[in-house]
Amino acid sequence: MALKLWASSAANALRISCSGARTPFPAFSFSRCFSSVIDGLKYTSSHEWVKHEGSVATIGITDHAQGHLGEVVFVELPESGVAVAKGGSFGAVESVKATSDVNSPVSGEVIEVNAKLTETPGLINTSPYEDGWMIKVKPSDPSELNSLMGSKEYTKCCEEEDAH
Repeated sequence: MALKLWASSAANALRISCSGARTPFPAFSFSRCFSSVIDGLKYTSSHEWVKHEGSVATIGITDHAQGHLGEVVFVELPESGVAVAKGGSFGAVESVKATSDVNSPVSGEVIEVNAKLTETPGLINTSPYEDGWMIKVKPSDPSELNSLMGSKEYTKCCEEEDAH
């Protein structure tokens, strides 16, 4: 009984379902679990998000990105006052799987850095859109935001990427 309960819990955690519980070789299907995408944010095809409020753009990596990276163990961020360019790297995220550059969705000046990520980089995994934000930028050309994807376009982009 304990083994059956453990197997059921493990299958649920891995999102595996068995479609034919009484057959000797059950057919398995892997559920496609899509990460959360927030309406009102803008997204890049390299999986950064930006929240534009007044004269400040808050930037981080998406839930989709952190899910592919796995457990984040280190975050490299710029200092306040540094200029960033749209599409240019401003830092890196290191996980147990890989290290990835993080690109800025907009050009401008970094006005704040999330210092919490130095001590607790896992905030990117647990709260990518809230506590896991990375930098705040004062955009030099807010019209650059117009070329970014909305939530529906980003969802489609991720679905197409995951299908390959």
